[in-house]
Amino acid sequence: MTTDLDAVLNDIRACRACAGVLPHTPRPVVRVFSETRLLICGQAPGRRVHESGLPFTDPSGDRLRDWMGVDYETFYADPRIGVAAQAFCYPGTAPKGGDYPPPPRCADLWRPRLIEALPAMELTLLVGGYAQAWALGGRAKQNMTQTVHAWREYAPDLLVLPHPSWRNTAWLRKNAWFDDEVVPYLRRRVREILS
Repeated sequence: MTTDLDAVLNDIRACRACAGVLPHTPRPVVRVFSETRLLICGQAPGRRVHESGLPFTDPSGDRLRDWMGVDYETFYADPRIGVAAQAFCYPGTAPKGGDYPPPPRCADLWRPRLIEALPAMELTLLVGGYAQAWALGGRAKQNMTQTVHAWREYAPDLLVLPHPSWRNTAWLRKNAWFDDEVVPYLRRRVREILS
């Protein structure tokens, strides 16, 4: 199985399907292992992650690790935690701020092969509306808030989360049920998977 995963990861890291479309040279960022049991599926790497080559090396990562109840070292050192966004390359920054949406071709090209090469997975975190819409298809609700509010419908294999970006701070204040209901469940599941 490791050989299959290695082959998929080598293919992903060599992918240049969006060359000429992205405003920069493609740099796919993915971090999974044959032992991965918890997969974090965000939307796409941001600028800082594009530069570092390591997922969630930004304030969003700090918030996500807090939600999960894990420290920086555990997040990056434990092979049971993997990160494979819907799109593996930074899509660039939109003129009005914020990043462009993740190009769907990346998920279409790579996610089925990657998921097939990760048989130990127990939980996938769908982080943000784009990741939820792609992964859930018709099971997604009308918007991200409704989808996250219906989180129990997708458990225990999937857990839907808002994006941990600072841009969602107002959303988190307005939706206190997320911290009261979803975060404790997430921390419990992470502890179970890592124990």
